[in-house]
Amino acid sequence: MSETFKAVLLEQGDDDKASASVTDVGVDALPDGDVTVAVEYSTINYKDGLVVNGNIGRLVREFPHVPGIDFAGTVEQSDNPAFAPGDKVVLTGWRVGEVHWGGLAQKARVKADWLVPLPDGLTTQQAMAVGTAGFTSMLCVDALEAHGLTPDRGEVLVTGGAGGVGSVAIAILAKLGYTVVTSSGRRELEGYLKELGASEVIDRAELSEAESRPLERERWAGCVDAVAGKTLATVLAQMKYGGSVAACGLAGGNALETTVLPFLLRGVNILGIDSVMQPTEHRMRIWQRIAADLPLDKLDAMTSVAPLGAVPALAKAILAGDVRGRTVIDVNA
Repeated sequence: MSETFKAVLLEQGDDDKASASVTDVGVDALPDGDVTVAVEYSTINYKDGLVVNGNIGRLVREFPHVPGIDFAGTVEQSDNPAFAPGDKVVLTGWRVGEVHWGGLAQKARVKADWLVPLPDGLTTQQAMAVGTAGFTSMLCVDALEAHGLTPDRGEVLVTGGAGGVGSVAIAILAKLGYTVVTSSGRRELEGYLKELGASEVIDRAELSEAESRPLERERWAGCVDAVAGKTLATVLAQMKYGGSVAACGLAGGNALETTVLPFLLRGVNILGIDSVMQPTEHRMRIWQRIAADLPLDKLDAMTSVAPLGAVPALAKAILAGDVRGRTVIDVNA
């Protein structure tokens, strides 16, 4: 009998609808790859919520499928000299959990090029508390600083502060000495957001619902935006001269109705942030920055841990906007 492991398995029924359940999977069913990892922790991201909740958006095309766009664990077997059994590794991106079987399982088999050695100073649990969301946050901060952002330039806005990207971005920016303002529709989380380092919390309606002109009073030196839609249009009109917005999400929709005036009259920049296909060298540098610039006490404060069996319910919660900060999945619990 083949060795088995626990996994969240997505299967497509006769009615063409996809359903997910926690079940036993044979090791011989793992996809091709040169490194097999004993997964210790994964996490729940918005994309995981879409996949587990019936494969919304048809991100997955082949079944059966194991979702989970992140994982961290220990190399169990390797046919690549870059890694040896016992090495601690992290994976985010590369369309794992969509095209390739992912990390919401006790085992994963992937290409060695997709893996990053676990940075010194981080545990595998903390690496998944960071996950794709935190990795994206650090990419945003790094890009903003590469385009001239410094703490003395003024306030930095983080939209959607209670989410995974927003929570980590607030903590990183505050540690680096920036004055951070964040927007949220959940006023009951104001204390949580200020504990992470936000100096002010504004209602998201000020950005998403208020009528805005093509140009408004200059306020923001930089912005980490995970919302897009009307929020991003308003933010662009409020950017300081030469300021940049790191655009990394679309929780508020993928449309952008604005004018060219912020770009032509104030030299404003939109920096597109993709975390999925980042080159390995840059990926490793960003993980080193995370280990250095993300305060681990703040990371722990924004993190909750749940067992593999809780994934279906958590997937619904993240789509409903009911998840705060980061949720780590202990795949062996």
